[in-house]
Amino acid sequence: MKTRSTTILSVRHRGAVAIGGDGQVTLGSAVMKHDAVKIRRLLEGHVITGFAGSSADAFALLERFEAKLKDYPSNVPRAATELAKEWRTDRALRRLEALLAVVDPRHTLLVTGTGDVIQPTDGVLGIGSGGNYAVAAARALIAHSQLSASEIVRRSLEIAAGIDIYTNTSIVIEELKCAT
Repeated sequence: MKTRSTTILSVRHRGAVAIGGDGQVTLGSAVMKHDAVKIRRLLEGHVITGFAGSSADAFALLERFEAKLKDYPSNVPRAATELAKEWRTDRALRRLEALLAVVDPRHTLLVTGTGDVIQPTDGVLGIGSGGNYAVAAARALIAHSQLSASEIVRRSLEIAAGIDIYTNTSIVIEELKCAT
């Protein structure tokens, strides 16, 4: 059976960065769990990650990323780049099917198994099956509302859940104040 993805969204807005994800875990055509937590704080809460894809694969990557953060505690982009390099070149890691969204007060990063570490220009990042829907909603809300970063993430994920069958409204959001 194929494991389906999720929706993770990060928004930088009004002096904060928020990242959230839905709680649905789907296996084939069945919903197996409604309230999974796909958002994790690392490095004593200074870094927040969200993952989409296979849960077991994502947890393996989170452990590796946490080790890289310990090696480069003040340089999240370097830790992400080192993880991406290892992920791309290691035979076992290459088979992992997941994506990581990583935020700290200064950076929003997408980390992939193909060696990519991408920082979106506008501070909005969505991954998973509903990621594009959530990004579109977030960009519209940023442009046409006075909502906080967390409120934009929540509303955007709710919109994505109304469109994407692999996304639900059991939403977990974490937020950090941005560096000035």
